Amino acid sequence: MSEIVTKDTERVVRFFKSLDRMLDGIEAMVKNHKPTLNGERYLTDREVSVRLRLSRRTLQDYRDQGRIPYCQLGGKILYRESDIQRMLEQSYRDAFR
Repeated sequence: MSEIVTKDTERVVRFFKSLDRMLDGIEAMVKNHKPTLNGERYLTDREVSVRLRLSRRTLQDYRDQGRIPYCQLGGKILYRESDIQRMLEQSYRDAFR
């Protein structure tokens, strides 16, 4: 006995829901993608403050104290992602228990 496949068939509905989830994932990746410049990604102070859970004022203090490397183009502050990662790795302390 042959089954008639329509747009309301359970398999078809699941297939299209799966496609919708994949599309949502791709859209999220594209939205959050930052192009690289010579293989390096640059982050804004807003992005760094969100990632590190620091205020933008604290980042300014870190810059003023020379604790965090940055680039300034006009009034725009940018941080190399690799510098942030390196800073975090250097500041890492193992648990002593």
